[in-house]
Amino acid sequence: MYKYLFGPVPSRRLGMSLGVDLVPKKVCSLDCVYCEVGKTTKLTLERKEYIKYDKVINELTNYFQNNPDPDYITFSGSGEPTLNNKIGEIIDFIKESKPKIPIAVLTNGTLLFDKKVRDEISNADLILPSLDAATENGFRKINRPPENFSIDKYIKGLIDFRKEFEGKIWLEIFILPTYNDNEEELTALKNAVKQINPDSIQINTLDRPGTISNLHGATRDQLQNIMNFFNFENAEIIAASPERKKVQSYRSDTETAILETIERRPCTLEDLTQILGLHISEINKYLDVLEAENKITTIKQERGVFYQLPD
Repeated sequence: MYKYLFGPVPSRRLGMSLGVDLVPKKVCSLDCVYCEVGKTTKLTLERKEYIKYDKVINELTNYFQNNPDPDYITFSGSGEPTLNNKIGEIIDFIKESKPKIPIAVLTNGTLLFDKKVRDEISNADLILPSLDAATENGFRKINRPPENFSIDKYIKGLIDFRKEFEGKIWLEIFILPTYNDNEEELTALKNAVKQINPDSIQINTLDRPGTISNLHGATRDQLQNIMNFFNFENAEIIAASPERKKVQSYRSDTETAILETIERRPCTLEDLTQILGLHISEINKYLDVLEAENKITTIKQERGVFYQLPD
């Protein structure tokens, strides 16, 4: 069992993806209202070696020696991976050890204003940043950044990175009704995306409870209307959790283990992580599918959101 690697997880976009987690839960530069990992416990822009380089390298070496190659190696997990100041060295180690495996970095993009960060992840093949708002008000309402970090700095970092990066950039926009689906917010987003010029724009929405109450996802029709408003040829809607079942890495035994666990008693995401010994991001992938298929439901209690079987 690995501590800093997880999966491979079923990813519709990346196939069989091995996750690499470089920060403790939940160290992040944003505290997004919709985050599936949970509320940020350490909101920071400070970069340091949150998870030691040697520990990650030891796990990667062991994995490479004992497992088939995944389709992708993805830096993601419990928080913002670029906060770890050794991410560049770890990417370089993977490239030297397994040059044929593409590397993806799933990032909120906040630290791309820093040239050093941009350089460190430049050896990756695919960067998946997010941008949910392009106005200061929308940014603070949805993403809840540190006080000293502005939306202009955020967007400029994405624009500068696009000019320098030779790989692919898939920009995700997370739509939350009443937060960023009005004309002002959508127009600002559209203008920002034009400046960033990503290879792909991926429109997503909420599947499960966020970190605050009364959030709900956009309908398919609402997402399609936003797609029509953006009018980008390289945009797509990716809010389709059941599609993960078609991915080779989707494990029916993991799905069964989750269902059998919550059949005995309702569990929080943290409960499932501890009981099953799986990474929180891995369990999240299966919960998305199970809830989309109406095999589980949620109930909010004092200790948090609990997953249970339908009545």
